[in-house]
Amino acid sequence: MNTVEPIRDEKKIKTMKAVLKDDSTRNYLLFTLGINTGLRISDLLKLKIYDAVNNDGTIKDCIHIREKKTGKENQFVLNKTVKEAIQEYVDSFKTLDMSMYLFKSKKGKNSPISRVQAYEILNTAAKLIGIPDKIGCHTLRKTFGYHARMRGTPIEKLQKIFNHSAPSITMRYIGITQDELDNIFHTLNL
Repeated sequence: MNTVEPIRDEKKIKTMKAVLKDDSTRNYLLFTLGINTGLRISDLLKLKIYDAVNNDGTIKDCIHIREKKTGKENQFVLNKTVKEAIQEYVDSFKTLDMSMYLFKSKKGKNSPISRVQAYEILNTAAKLIGIPDKIGCHTLRKTFGYHARMRGTPIEKLQKIFNHSAPSITMRYIGITQDELDNIFHTLNL
């Protein structure tokens, strides 16, 4: 399996969101939900409408899931950006089937897009906007972690979110490079 990188440049994130939104609200939601929650692609793809939307049509404040990889129950809070993306997506349906997969395949039956389809969606958009790094489904999760860390989230909290056994694993996972660590010493002039 190839290693993928987070998208570090926020301008590229914004551009990628625009490209995906022009393609479809589903694809835009996939990217937006992934980079704002850090959910694994296997957990994103199994979500159904009722996981994110209340019976009265309002968007839930958080998603409760049993993680496929770990089997652990977990809660992921939905921020304003994600709630707006979900609302826009569900508003695009004439009738809303609460049992429909959130990332429904366009092939007719009620099944989610595949991991391969998700990869193709993300990779195509990344290439269109000129991202040279290897991009894949795990890029969403790593982008979440990278930007949370850059905004001051303690590595121990990210370690817990990602279910990693050590902070060093989380640092490596989210792509904190030695150059970024060295820069701390260059910019701290007390």
